[in-house]
Amino acid sequence: MDETPFKWPRWLLPTGDLLLVMAAFLFSYYLRYEMQFLQPVDEANAAPFAPYWPYALIFAALMLVFNQGARLYRERRGRTWWDEVFAITNGAMSAAVIVMALSFLLRPLVFSRLLIIQAAALAVLLLGLWRLALRILRNNLRKRGIGVERVLIVGAGSVGLSVLQTLVARPDLGYKVIGFVDDDPARGASDLGRVPALGEIDNLPRLIDEHRVDLVIITLPWHVQRQILAVVRECERQNVKVRTVPDLFELSLSQVQVEMLGGIPMLGLNGDARFNTSSRITKRAVDAALALIALPLCALITLIIALAIRLDTPGPIFFAQERVGLEGRRFKVYKFRSMVVNAEKMHADLIRRTGEDPRHPKLANDPRITRVGRWIRRFSLDEVPQIWNILRGDMSWVGPRPATPDEVALYETWHLQRLRVLPGLTGLWQVSGRSEVPFEEMCLLDIYYIENWSLGLDLQIILRTIPMVLFAHGAS
Repeated sequence: MDETPFKWPRWLLPTGDLLLVMAAFLFSYYLRYEMQFLQPVDEANAAPFAPYWPYALIFAALMLVFNQGARLYRERRGRTWWDEVFAITNGAMSAAVIVMALSFLLRPLVFSRLLIIQAAALAVLLLGLWRLALRILRNNLRKRGIGVERVLIVGAGSVGLSVLQTLVARPDLGYKVIGFVDDDPARGASDLGRVPALGEIDNLPRLIDEHRVDLVIITLPWHVQRQILAVVRECERQNVKVRTVPDLFELSLSQVQVEMLGGIPMLGLNGDARFNTSSRITKRAVDAALALIALPLCALITLIIALAIRLDTPGPIFFAQERVGLEGRRFKVYKFRSMVVNAEKMHADLIRRTGEDPRHPKLANDPRITRVGRWIRRFSLDEVPQIWNILRGDMSWVGPRPATPDEVALYETWHLQRLRVLPGLTGLWQVSGRSEVPFEEMCLLDIYYIENWSLGLDLQIILRTIPMVLFAHGAS
């Protein structure tokens, strides 16, 4: 798949906004005078649209000015749809206030403040939907390699991992990591999931040319300024964009806050942890409420699958296994049995024979899976009994996959960050490919989730999980 540059035509966004704002004004007039929405209109007060044309044009012009001021017509990766809607709402409210103030000064014979308010609300709605449609189209184009920038990361320390986990977890940003370089042999020679290690930093000139790199992100520590400058000069020589990320004493990027002091940027530490006590209580309350709502459906599914397992193979219906949860606490996770009875005893031998990563939860073409097991695993129905773990507080709906003690024993230090929160029934690893995601990449996704947690992110992951499960993407 060849990545090609792509940008919206510069005229597209302002032209679309202008047309939609005018449409909002026309529709508001129709609601006000034809449908008489919210408030009836006397025949004596009925008016044609002609007197409103100047106000519609002024309102539309103000909206364009405010949107331009909010930089909505400039491509900015990482800006969310809600950020755009918030800016559009501010612009619409400001434009409406100015237009109504003009009406007080000009004292026109025909004027309806309700029409202006309705026009502002409709403008926010239409422009918001317009931006959402463009985002969906852009994401589909990026999935096809259009508008994707090829990124090379210089440095694979803690800051490099933070950058990498963000790029892996946010494919909507439109970046494709082609690999990383590092002079440390322990880092520069070992791939991170599907992101290849490309050797030492001296390979940079050759790699930029071979891999058609669009952007180089430098994550080296501050004490190697000369090396950083050399990388910057090489990127400038090859006409490649370059960005640097300060190590900030190897802190997580989510702990850093930027303040401006008369135009001077100041970096500080954000003491507010994502998972403080109030956040944990809120997340726990939502987990319990959703579990109680889902309980009747889960009971019905349990009856059907229990009968299928009983008819398929001898052995228990449920399977309990020890897993490691929050802060290393061990608990029993419950699932429908999808394998033969002695499956755990066969695991070590299968790892030796297949050469699979023992830290990864699932093996490709696992011969231990039963006929019913293959079907329920395909649609993740084997995990339905874990609703009991959620009710007990051992797990959450969203979080890192619960690992076995044997897997945790093989973790490196940075992998242990996955244990900072309750494990989940689904997570970023689930919606990014399920069993297709390598272990190192799974850890990057989990750490990104922990450092960027919000209820909104949980909802987004749950909604993205539904089609992944229904269409069995990445199942094994």
